[in-house]
Amino acid sequence: MNWYRRLRLVESITWLQLFILALSSFRLTHLIVYDQITWFLRRPFVPTSKEEREAMVEGSWRYWIGSFITCHWCVGIWSSLIITLTYLYLPWLYPLFLVLAIAGLAAIFESLVWKK
Repeated sequence: MNWYRRLRLVESITWLQLFILALSSFRLTHLIVYDQITWFLRRPFVPTSKEEREAMVEGSWRYWIGSFITCHWCVGIWSSLIITLTYLYLPWLYPLFLVLAIAGLAAIFESLVWKK
């Protein structure tokens, strides 16, 4: 697919597709930053005890990655970029975005129900 066709694809995104891509990005961000299932990815970079916090040197690469991977704003930008580029270059993965969007919407509904 050439650049012109990709540009036309971006221009032809409907509001529903944009909503699905946005919810997909939300869910992917939440999956990386907060969910227990991805703790194994965060564990090497996030100190859990006082000793580990004291041993981690501020400004080190582990500190930097730990700060990045626990920041939902930072991860949100990158997950949005990944979702957008994947949509443009691998459009056959769109059903995956739909699954992430449904899970994201379910997470929003769950948080609204639990607030009451």
